[in-house]
Amino acid sequence: MTRKILRYAFYAVPLLALLVLAVFLFAELNQQTQQSREELPSVFIDRPAPQVFLPALDANARAFSSADLKSGHVSVVNFFANWCVPCHAEAPALEELARNHGVALYGIVYKDTPQKARAFLGDAGNPYARIDLDADGRAGIDWGIQGVPETFVIDGRGIVHLRYEGPIVGDVLNDTILPAVREAEASR
Repeated sequence: MTRKILRYAFYAVPLLALLVLAVFLFAELNQQTQQSREELPSVFIDRPAPQVFLPALDANARAFSSADLKSGHVSVVNFFANWCVPCHAEAPALEELARNHGVALYGIVYKDTPQKARAFLGDAGNPYARIDLDADGRAGIDWGIQGVPETFVIDGRGIVHLRYEGPIVGDVLNDTILPAVREAEASR
């Protein structure tokens, strides 16, 4: 009986140690990846926003362009899509931002169709003053986005003050977005 236990222990102990090591390494890698994504700088911070040459979402929407981003008011550009679950979660914060904080909120529908985007806006609400369609994702590449949602705060001269990757949920509106809006307003 003791021999059997020793034989199982001979195989089980190294296997258990390997499993513990794998869990530890995975957790560490995951934490570093998350920190890297949160700290990922944008090449556009303190530089002009990328050019915008996109069509309007559909006949019921008005497009915006680079001229709108340089028209003297703070703008917030938000990339979103119907298929993006976090985009649904951030909808109330975007509504709050557009309604109560004096910014022009512009949306860019990323790799989606006008019909699906309209359905999303019907469900989640439409806080956007203007909406462009980036059906093939090329504008997303120009802006350097990693995915959706992503949000940019731009001053009245068209200079990017903030790139925020991820949904605007929890304290993000008050702790990250609004301070960047105030900074952009002060730079005018």
